[in-house]
Amino acid sequence: MTDPSKVQLTEDGRLKHFLTTEGLSKDLLTEILDTADSFISTQERAVKTVPLLRGKTVVNLFFENSTRTRSTFELAAKRLSADILNLDIARSATSKGETLMDTLWNLEAMYSDMFVVRHADSGAAHFIAEQVTPNVAIINAGDGRHAHPTQAMLDMLTIRRHKDSIEGKVVAIVGDILHSRVARSQIYALRTLGAAEVRVIGPGTLLPRDIEGMGAKPFYDMKQGLADCDVVIMLRLQKERMQNALLPSESEFFKLYGLTEEKLAFARPDAIVMHPGPINRGVEIESAVADGNQSVILNQVSYGIAVRMAVMAMAMSGQQTLINSEENA
Repeated sequence: MTDPSKVQLTEDGRLKHFLTTEGLSKDLLTEILDTADSFISTQERAVKTVPLLRGKTVVNLFFENSTRTRSTFELAAKRLSADILNLDIARSATSKGETLMDTLWNLEAMYSDMFVVRHADSGAAHFIAEQVTPNVAIINAGDGRHAHPTQAMLDMLTIRRHKDSIEGKVVAIVGDILHSRVARSQIYALRTLGAAEVRVIGPGTLLPRDIEGMGAKPFYDMKQGLADCDVVIMLRLQKERMQNALLPSESEFFKLYGLTEEKLAFARPDAIVMHPGPINRGVEIESAVADGNQSVILNQVSYGIAVRMAVMAMAMSGQQTLINSEENA
């Protein structure tokens, strides 16, 4: 697979696809956050739309279900004034034998400008970005166990808005790290943006073997892992991706790694609690914490629209730069 930074960026370093946080510079990730910040104020107005993608067509290609991610991408595109096409994959030609590339080529023939792709296979969005006609922006909305970059960036925005800065913060990610594309994208973004330490907490069966190579420190005990943390990010158990019995039971997992008020007390008193959703109450987090005053879970959802607006606007701007340079060549 080609270097992600080469696929994602124009020659002058601007975003043209958004496939992964891995390999992107601190300046570019900060630009995404700054742009998202500027969009947050627009969401509080009576008229929430801006004309940045007027006349552009955005296609949501969700080969996996996700109500929250798809809804926020659709809202983000509409608030940028784009035309939206939601492709029902279960009923589309791909379910009738048509190949993925045939489907993409047909969508390109309709003069689509951007594909938002969610797929069960790792690397699917990257493959599509290398295969599609130039000047179609690809946004990765989650691919297999590989990456979920917009979720990671809305998490970064949440930390920055509630803790002033990511630099110097100690962040713990708890739960099913092994199957989590969100965790991978979070780790790369946190390290790039200057977090003092990224910890991952969970049973050995749910921690990747190469986790330290990714820049995270593993812990198997909640008290040790949460000590002096500024941010606690809980992850759900992805039972649909577990092929073997990796846990004794959900109740045992909750006893050891579920976030309760008692365990949260190990972190700093002003620590914030996050969760990318959907939440399994009583499995990875108790309701008293999920709904408590340290929880910023609903804020994450709100910030998700602004982050996705930022990424879509920046990628389309990068693509337009390419078009203009080709026309002037």
